[in-house]
Amino acid sequence: MPKHLLRVSDLSAAELIALIDAADAFKAEPNRAATRLRGSSVTMYFSKPSTRTRLSFQTAVHRLGGLPIITGPNELQMGRGETIEDTARIVSRMSAAFVIRTFADADVEAFAKAASIPVINALTDGHHPCQALADLMTLRARFGKLEGLTLAYVGAGNNVAHSLLEACALAKMNVRIAAPASLPPAEDIVSKAKELAKSGGTEVVVTSDARAAVAGADCVYADTWLSMGDPPEERDERLRVLQPYQIDAALMACAKPSAVFMHCLPAHRGEEVTADVADSDRSIIFDQAENRLHTSLAVLDALVRDVAV
Repeated sequence: MPKHLLRVSDLSAAELIALIDAADAFKAEPNRAATRLRGSSVTMYFSKPSTRTRLSFQTAVHRLGGLPIITGPNELQMGRGETIEDTARIVSRMSAAFVIRTFADADVEAFAKAASIPVINALTDGHHPCQALADLMTLRARFGKLEGLTLAYVGAGNNVAHSLLEACALAKMNVRIAAPASLPPAEDIVSKAKELAKSGGTEVVVTSDARAAVAGADCVYADTWLSMGDPPEERDERLRVLQPYQIDAALMACAKPSAVFMHCLPAHRGEEVTADVADSDRSIIFDQAENRLHTSLAVLDALVRDVAV
């Protein structure tokens, strides 16, 4: 395993599957590593509000026998000018791992570079690797496999789309991103995903045509149209541009009859998805949410296993 998990492509294909296997094992036996963090703490830093990420990691640390310490900009001197590097060195002396949810990827990278303990990206503007792990765990549980499945993400090309691009490519899945031309995924992420997909012979497609992306897909995926940190003055324009990308029953009908609907939550019914889709039998959004816990357990267990705590 890598020392840190900052983005999905930090993992090899084998490591990705190993984490999903471990998450399945934790789901079946939640206390299978109940002393992994005994006598140790895991520090968590949240610059953004959090429900699933905070609850899943806090519960995971507790189940591993550790003490979760929750902090934010108003509780550490980093919010008053202490450097990221100094903070990383101090946290490394007192905790077994550091979980960070913030805005800039550069801040997480700087923290990881200075830290001597594992650093886990719990969401940045560019990546959401822990969400993608839970998504693939959920899909494998539903379909019994990952290889050969097709996931269609519909909406703005954001952090969730980026992590899905990398995760699906590593798992030998086909991935299609339908996004407005003004809100595409980052070109370097798309290029990386295409490079990763070569070995599996799968496709990575970016299009502005939602119906084309969803056609024959096994999974149709949505995310909120307005991310934390987006300028409020851009709200109306983003909603206008993204309206054609709303996932409704007509768009779901373009997917396979067995296709599922996924959403990383929180969902805004009436915006990125209609209520009849989000609350239908095809929706597995709460399975995804639950699996955030099991993948958090797997990630923490794997990364701290070889660290002296």
